[in-house]
Amino acid sequence: MASTTFGGSDRGYDMSLWYDSRPLKIGWFTMLAVVGAEVVYQRIFGFSHGLDSMTPEFENVWMGLWRFNVISNIIFSAATLGWIWSTRDRNVANVDPKTELKRYFYWMMWIAVYVFGVYWAGSYTLEQDASWHQVIIRDTSFTASHILAFYFTFPLYITCGQAVWLYARTRLPQYSKSISFPLVGVIVGPLMILPNVGLNEWGHAFWFVDELFAAPLHWGFVILGWCGLFGGTGGVAAQIVARMSNLCDVVWNNESKDCLHVIPY
Repeated sequence: MASTTFGGSDRGYDMSLWYDSRPLKIGWFTMLAVVGAEVVYQRIFGFSHGLDSMTPEFENVWMGLWRFNVISNIIFSAATLGWIWSTRDRNVANVDPKTELKRYFYWMMWIAVYVFGVYWAGSYTLEQDASWHQVIIRDTSFTASHILAFYFTFPLYITCGQAVWLYARTRLPQYSKSISFPLVGVIVGPLMILPNVGLNEWGHAFWFVDELFAAPLHWGFVILGWCGLFGGTGGVAAQIVARMSNLCDVVWNNESKDCLHVIPY
């Protein structure tokens, strides 16, 4: 009989039946690498070729990066969402409790990568964008900081958020039959920051030329970010804990599957 000890190498069970951290590590480190590469690119060329949009170098260095960001995000979105949809569970209502429990671990990995993407977009690149324009007056909407933030990190996390939504709808019974309001907040709140960027650019062009963090023009970023990360996340966490608790009771404590009814929203 295999022994199970804390800190020992022999757990006494096959961990892969429940949890595999490799997808999380691949997603997290890949995002870190690609965003880090663009940040390094920005640091190298931002002040030498990114201050005047009328120069030929700007077209090559920054508009070339803009085209790359747009195309790469289209490919990433199509590949990611296409894969999730094409591999969906056609009989998700009757999924085995053990399989559903493992899928929740995978889903939480998707959420973790999504939140990491929201950090890069809504915190790092957006904050440094405001700082950038406090020092350098924008002469175009395609500034060195905008191309990194609005055309790379924003579409990146939006695709990850759509993947979170689509994975839940196609693989988790609790979310396949009805709409979770907290999950809507988690996805739609940060997603709507991108349309708010258009309002922000219009406002800076025709109304508020200074770049002040607390200006009313920027309130939408804060409200939508809090809506997603603090308004909806708590509700989603409660739904996950409740469902996984019931699944554990069914799998390990031989409880009746009646406790796995879909909670109405």
